[in-house]
Amino acid sequence: MSTAGVLLAAGAGTRFAGPRHKLLADLDGQSVVSRALGSLVGASLDAVAVVTGAVDISGLVAEASGGIAVISNDRWESGIASSVRCAATWAAQHGHDAIVVGLADQPFVTSAAWQIVAASAAPVAVGTYGGQRGNPVRLAREVWPLLPYDGDEGARTVMRRFPEFVVPVACEGSPDDIDTVEDLRRWS
Repeated sequence: MSTAGVLLAAGAGTRFAGPRHKLLADLDGQSVVSRALGSLVGASLDAVAVVTGAVDISGLVAEASGGIAVISNDRWESGIASSVRCAATWAAQHGHDAIVVGLADQPFVTSAAWQIVAASAAPVAVGTYGGQRGNPVRLAREVWPLLPYDGDEGARTVMRRFPEFVVPVACEGSPDDIDTVEDLRRWS
């Protein structure tokens, strides 16, 4: 079974009122997206991809490691669902059986979290932190046709409609995200 890790990095980050996009903001000497991508790459999954849209992060992706696919989401403004759909389409085209999806503004999700969620055999496996659902989320090929095309929910729509598919996976680390300048200050 081939599993690809996909980092979603297409959104505009409109709540972040800093001088640059939140994914490019410095967090202890690295950009937010570089930290998140480093954790994903460290998980040693079969393939790694990044879905891009609002901001050009291709230079940072190239610096991270060779072999990372960049998936351009021309419909990023339609919501996160379009990015998850792009990830599933890319994975199907490349012969993967599952994708593990995480968010580029969550730099504290560990490589171990990516690995343990990827190792699940459930149709949908969701990382949990202290009993609360977070990211990453593993989506088996069988659920890809159920994913929405538009809107601000991706895998949550499938989890809500088909709770019998969902298996929680306890993870260490933190699913906290960097949405505002205040979030960045709190973690710096």
